[in-house]
Amino acid sequence: MFRSAAFIAALLAGASANAETYAVQAGRLIVDAASPERGPSTVVVANGRIARIEDGFTTPAGAIVVDQRGRTVLPGLIDVHVHLTQNSGEPWYIGFTKKYSNAYSTTLGLTHALDMARAGFTTVRDLGGETSAVIAMRDAVGEGRFPGPRIKVSGAPLSIIGGHADEATGLPPEMAEAVNEAHLNPSVCTGAEECQKVVRQLAAAGVDVIKIMATGGVLDPGASGLEQHFTDAEMKAICDMAHSLGLKVAAHAHGARGILGATLAGVDSIEHGTFIDQAGANAMKARGTYYSATLMAFSGVQGLIGTGKLAPESEAKAKMTFDVWGKGLNLAYRTGVKIALGTDSAVAPHNLANRELGLMVSKGGMTPRDALIAATKGGADLLDLKNETGTLEPGKSADLIAVDGDPLADPAAVTHVGYVMVMGKPIPMQ
Repeated sequence: MFRSAAFIAALLAGASANAETYAVQAGRLIVDAASPERGPSTVVVANGRIARIEDGFTTPAGAIVVDQRGRTVLPGLIDVHVHLTQNSGEPWYIGFTKKYSNAYSTTLGLTHALDMARAGFTTVRDLGGETSAVIAMRDAVGEGRFPGPRIKVSGAPLSIIGGHADEATGLPPEMAEAVNEAHLNPSVCTGAEECQKVVRQLAAAGVDVIKIMATGGVLDPGASGLEQHFTDAEMKAICDMAHSLGLKVAAHAHGARGILGATLAGVDSIEHGTFIDQAGANAMKARGTYYSATLMAFSGVQGLIGTGKLAPESEAKAKMTFDVWGKGLNLAYRTGVKIALGTDSAVAPHNLANRELGLMVSKGGMTPRDALIAATKGGADLLDLKNETGTLEPGKSADLIAVDGDPLADPAAVTHVGYVMVMGKPIPMQ
């Protein structure tokens, strides 16, 4: 096929950009959050990957020097629970009063992806958005058309009729009927066979993970509570089908019975885990199930109470959760459950997601080191990326950030991000 000179020039320019070598000079270097930090060091990046780490401040021939001598350089953060195609702080009914086309949602996702990167996140997992919109967003960033973190997506979450992701929930009967007749709820399913069909359809669309609403949720206007929604048989069928297709399953789960049921069904992570009890924690530990506490979501919801932006049912459910803010994470942590950082942004603003580490320490009782491990190595392991990211070892993707202060002593240090590199590409910080 004939290619124009302009096309070839652009291709060569792109190849040249990918081949750039960087020397990231760090005043303090955290190679692995589980290991002792190093003093002045230089991370040499070539072809998007970490080539080597040298002691002191060095300048390899031809390298672009990135002077972070006054900062701590560490692996990029990983958020395993975000919603990039949604805005924070909007009323629950906004989707019915302002037309959110799939195309518009994609643009929101691109904007929020950059927000997350600038907040220090080099990998994020989007757990709930219109399937075609989040896939388009993921691919546009992945191809380098827009700056942002590495993105994994679930597409539309599976929900029961009237459940947390049923778009007809809370609508007047006539509107609910119209939504159902228009098949605007492609991931609402009943029975093992129907739910497995939805999993197959999502896999065919190209998602990276399956998300299920194992229990009720806070922000939907329904009054079905926060306990188990899908039956045990339905959840097991979903997990079996997803795993047979090479996909993990993330379960939105608040109530203790739903958490235990989802864990026994074979989900790979529990999201929120608000009212987890010891039986649930023990089951998660025994099965290697990850826990993602999304503590920032509590602060986001707190700011909406009394504003009229939440439905009355949502306010009632939200108030049930405030007294246990962080207690579930503390129980899981003390039990030895695997932990990964998740925020549930956009319940709280995407650009504040890095505050989650501080909450994991102050509310969840984790040490700063263990919180940072969860925010780097934990997320990488859950997302099957531990050979690619999570630590700054030679051969891995150059996913790194530079912050003021020492996050191993003070988790608030990660809220002061001065430099971000994703897969060897610097992120514009303004």
